Amino acid sequence: MNIFRALHGAFVAFLFLTLTACASDDRLVIESRNGSHSFTVEVVDTPEGRAKGLMYRETLAPDAGMLFDFKESREVSFWMSNTLIPLDMVFITAEGLVANIHANARPLDLTSIPSDGPVMFVLEIPGGRAKELGIAAGDRVVHDRIKNGAIAG
Repeated sequence: MNIFRALHGAFVAFLFLTLTACASDDRLVIESRNGSHSFTVEVVDTPEGRAKGLMYRETLAPDAGMLFDFKESREVSFWMSNTLIPLDMVFITAEGLVANIHANARPLDLTSIPSDGPVMFVLEIPGGRAKELGIAAGDRVVHDRIKNGAIAG
């Protein structure tokens, strides 16, 4: 009986480590009225990472972005200081719903771009991409860190 428990414990540990290793923080999907749209994202969740964001980048692939995790629901504001490419900012609630989108933020603009209420996440993608894909307020965002049925981080 002790051997069974030891083997069972080892199997559970192996399964946990395998599943943890397979969890992917770099995949995000937006489920819109016209289909699912996948992005490869960098996640930033520290004050330093959020302050730097996509500054100084000269390109961003059409299916790439940066997901800002504020770890709590609150009003946030962005600007484009030292950001060289236009961006769409997708403001996302803790439950994974698109709250609002600021389209085509202008490079190097210091104008504040606020959320329209409390959000926990902001996704930055290439400027104009949200409109091109038909992404709109109310769409669902699926990512390992969002509590909408995925693994909450």
